[in-house]
Amino acid sequence: MKRYWSHPTAVVDRPAQIGAGTKIWHFCHVMAGARVGAGCVLGQNVFVGARAVVGDRCRIQNNVSLYDGVELADEVFVGPSAVFTNVRTPRAAFNRKHPWQSIIVRRGATIGANATIVCGTTIGEHAFVAAGAVVTRDVPSHAVVAGVPARWAGQMCDCGATIVRRKRRVTCPACG
Repeated sequence: MKRYWSHPTAVVDRPAQIGAGTKIWHFCHVMAGARVGAGCVLGQNVFVGARAVVGDRCRIQNNVSLYDGVELADEVFVGPSAVFTNVRTPRAAFNRKHPWQSIIVRRGATIGANATIVCGTTIGEHAFVAAGAVVTRDVPSHAVVAGVPARWAGQMCDCGATIVRRKRRVTCPACG
């Protein structure tokens, strides 16, 4: 029995693992072997590779490709047209399938629209990658990074508010 919903134009190859309550929209392709958690939303034209992993309650917006080696933990948000690479030195004339490097995105992280995440990096818990940023090295938990290449621009609370530093004390103005 199918416990997820998929649009008629979506292709879900068997045996892909799709969690209960997940929605897969127009023109998506989930390869055999891929794992997508429960309660996820895959927007239009999302590709999930055979060795990609998507945790529970993730939101993957339109035009995102999750190639082999991309691992998203629970509650990750990926903005429209974000890019995840899996080979640092690709060449058309040379097969580079085996030296691919993984990308790990930890729980609650946000990847902004059109951001590029270069393989071999880890995005920490509740980190925030700004729209259009190019991540070339690891991003610590709760860090906000922006720019090309992405650089530290602040800190963010689990709730998504910017963390404020006052007299050696770090507090969240939204949740305390």
